[in-house]
Amino acid sequence: MARREPPPVPLPDAEAVAHSDRLRERIDAAIAMAGGAMDFADYMALVLYAPGLGYYSAGQTRFGPAGDFTTAPLVSALFSRTLAHEVSRVLSAVGGDTVLEFGAGTGQMALDVLIELDRLGAAPRHYWIVEVSGDLRAAQAQTLAALPAHLRGRVEWLERLPAEPLRGAVLANEVLDALPVRRFLRTGDGVENLAVAIGEDGALRWQPQPADQALRQAVAEIEADLGGRLPADYSTEWCPSLGPWIAALGDVIEAGAALLIDYGYPRREYYHPQRATGTLLCHYRHRAHDDPFFRPGLQDITASVDFTAAARAGIAAGLELLGFATQGNFLAGAGLPGLIEASAADDPQRAAELAQQAKPLLFPDEMGERFKVLGLGRGIEATLPGLAFADHRMRL
Repeated sequence: MARREPPPVPLPDAEAVAHSDRLRERIDAAIAMAGGAMDFADYMALVLYAPGLGYYSAGQTRFGPAGDFTTAPLVSALFSRTLAHEVSRVLSAVGGDTVLEFGAGTGQMALDVLIELDRLGAAPRHYWIVEVSGDLRAAQAQTLAALPAHLRGRVEWLERLPAEPLRGAVLANEVLDALPVRRFLRTGDGVENLAVAIGEDGALRWQPQPADQALRQAVAEIEADLGGRLPADYSTEWCPSLGPWIAALGDVIEAGAALLIDYGYPRREYYHPQRATGTLLCHYRHRAHDDPFFRPGLQDITASVDFTAAARAGIAAGLELLGFATQGNFLAGAGLPGLIEASAADDPQRAAELAQQAKPLLFPDEMGERFKVLGLGRGIEATLPGLAFADHRMRL
């Protein structure tokens, strides 16, 4: 498979290299235990989440200018403030008192959402954060220490989903793209699983294997939706944990809405013939490439979201499809332009500054088109303007 060159600079320092080498020892042992080749989903889970060694489990800087990538909440507070307006509508519609956020990153989105909800007179009684990384929980706590005292006590960290269903809103911004995926190759004769092995030179490499039943079934379902077979020599991904992750929302939402924000495509666009090498993407020091074997533990590894699969999983879990929108349309419908106008307060210079901040969030050639918002819910009769402004559910 064609591969972009890994990021040439800056090179990791000696401490980072030693950290990656320790993780590589774990990887080599796992490959040996698997009989010489491990499934890529297992590899991805290991390099991202291995305790103390994985990308999201160690103490390195990940977000912002000093990290490997940035996210919409770090681009401008306008993102989270606008999201808060949609959350307030959800809370009002179902009489809810809880917001649950998955993977809160630096905690900046939670901070800005809570402050804006409080300004709207809609601060929830509970703001729960599900976070598996102790390192990230500490970073989030430091960020959220800036909250006013009457809001700080409403924030609680959970290691798993709450036992009792909630009434309120669920938020997941750039969470689904980090779920481990399997890689496969459609050949002229069938389907091969692309596993991870160690080459004769000691480097990690792809190892084609016969596909198991689960993978063959997944590819068959994809091809049934496409109305024909994928082209020969077509390599891409399938996320086996996406369905179970979405299904868990069906258990946790008594009444309310989940807003899932991520980069991805409807299925027919995801598995388009021209996307013949898949969507796997790695981020290292703000450089994007597609080599997941570059310095394990030091870079992020993601894959785009199959939003058709996510929507179907939600419906199968008893949730209603509330809408599907691009991020730009969602923010426009949910009230971002009005926020700029209100925040500028007749100050043209301030209005220009805020409009400049909004551009990467809204413009199609930046985050506005690449990122999508999927709304799933239960027991909510109100129309959510962010999803209704330009609802693209027919693309799913």
